[in-house]
Amino acid sequence: MRRILFLALMLLGAALPGLAQAWWQPEWAYRKPITLDATPQGAAIGSDAGRAPVLVRLHTGNFGFEGVSETGSDLRFVAGDDKTVLNHQIEQFDPLLGIALIWVDVPSLSSGASQQVWMYYGNPKAPASGNGQLTFDPDYTLVYHFAEANVPPRDTTAYANHGQSTVAAADGTVIGRGARLGNAPLLLPASPSLALAANAPFTFSAWIRPEQVDAEQALYVRRDGAGELLIGLAQGIPYVQVNGQRSTPAQPVQAAQWSHIAVRSDGQNITLFVAGRPAVTLAAATPALNGAAAVGGDVPGAATPLAAFNGAIDELRLSKTARPDALILADAISQGADSRLTAFGADEQQAGKSHFGFILAAMPLDAWVVVFLLGIMMVVSWAIMIGKSRSYGAMARANDSFMAAFRQTAGAPLDQLARSERVPAEVKNDSPLWRLYEVAVAEMRYRQERGYDINAVSAATIGAIRAAMDGVMVRENERMARRMNWLSTTIEGAPYVGLFGTVIGIMLVFVVAAMAGAVDINSVAPGMAAALLCTAAGLGVAIPALFGYNWLAARSEAIGADMAVFVDEFSTRLAEEQGEGRQHRPALQRA
Repeated sequence: MRRILFLALMLLGAALPGLAQAWWQPEWAYRKPITLDATPQGAAIGSDAGRAPVLVRLHTGNFGFEGVSETGSDLRFVAGDDKTVLNHQIEQFDPLLGIALIWVDVPSLSSGASQQVWMYYGNPKAPASGNGQLTFDPDYTLVYHFAEANVPPRDTTAYANHGQSTVAAADGTVIGRGARLGNAPLLLPASPSLALAANAPFTFSAWIRPEQVDAEQALYVRRDGAGELLIGLAQGIPYVQVNGQRSTPAQPVQAAQWSHIAVRSDGQNITLFVAGRPAVTLAAATPALNGAAAVGGDVPGAATPLAAFNGAIDELRLSKTARPDALILADAISQGADSRLTAFGADEQQAGKSHFGFILAAMPLDAWVVVFLLGIMMVVSWAIMIGKSRSYGAMARANDSFMAAFRQTAGAPLDQLARSERVPAEVKNDSPLWRLYEVAVAEMRYRQERGYDINAVSAATIGAIRAAMDGVMVRENERMARRMNWLSTTIEGAPYVGLFGTVIGIMLVFVVAAMAGAVDINSVAPGMAAALLCTAAGLGVAIPALFGYNWLAARSEAIGADMAVFVDEFSTRLAEEQGEGRQHRPALQRA
């Protein structure tokens, strides 16, 4: 009994959380698991990168582009808890070409364990929600994707540091479309958000592809009076220069190949990164720079302008903070065509939700409390019914076996069955008739030990033995009725518990509707349906308990009737075979 109850409670506890978190929202028909693995088995970024914009690159090899909106407006990214919605920005989405580039704001990119993100899609009514201002944290002061062709590049951050000059588009870059430089530099605005105070931290990063590496070329230039900050290439070797002080040579980049270049300053030291790895460090403080900046060439009015960069550039970013090594490495590893950070699982389709599923989704907390209480009542009542059914079945089978053996001893002394050990142990354990017989034989032996003539039992002795058997029969009936009162309580109480939940639910529906000022069918119908579900749950618990109670009561009455018949049969046989009237039978025959 206890094992059955424990198992039922475990199943109920396992089922309820599954009902609550099976799918993020029912309006989305599909989802795709995306695993972010920054551990040594994956991207191996070495340490936690913190908040990071991760590129999700979809193509026909990992995504079918079926069931999704033509613009990707129904895409939603949800954290592994299936609750937290992550910000995202769509850089490119073309289902005809079968390619999509999406930036997802991951709150914490850990190197200690992989994490899962769900990509939901398949909701034609969903509005567009992608927003670069939320996807990139506020410390990014400029982010150019160069997704627009032959126009000044647009800054996707909230600072709106849009380009001041038009650049030619370059297709087939690292991340979709980039920009081609060489004729004129890309000028950046002299905005307060891009200004650098003395000793201020900052980070520059970009993907570059030089056409040739046989000259000195400028990648990023800022000048303000005597202060200067230069990032460039000298015969293919990246360098950073601050106020005339240039870094030592780093590892070179190759012509006609994409390379990730980053420069980070903590205010006192400037580190140059190539392919995401620290290459060289320059002991120099950040100068104060408030003027305009140029990408791919020198700023206008420079006394000795640097040569322009001849090549392509993509994913240009500026930050007003010193980005950690792990984040720079994650960018370099994950933004390329062969990312080791992201892995895609098989798409999942939501099983069609029934009306009952929508009702469950609309249930408030108070309704779940009532349903949980009813679930406990149901589990206990079913455990009792199953246990009683097995117990009554064992009693009935044992009684049949005992009666077959008892009737075979007709004409022999009544205690012969007890002396012969013909009754199996399982029958002795389960049969209430055996316990009646056992107490009767014990009474007879007790009187024999006290000197009574058992072969001439008086009517008073028979009555005493019968009374002992009646006492055992009463206790057996009580034993069979044990815990049956819980079933009767469930039958009577479960509908009232469900009705209580319904009343509370309806009250809350009307209160919330009144507070919201919306009293239409769409606002009250889900809550009303969820409230009525409590009453249905109460009836669902009570009705099986009622049927089970009546069936068990009938079986209990049948076993009780068998005991009453056996008491009568034993008493009659005792009076007939060993009663006082037995001594007068020969005299009557002589007469």
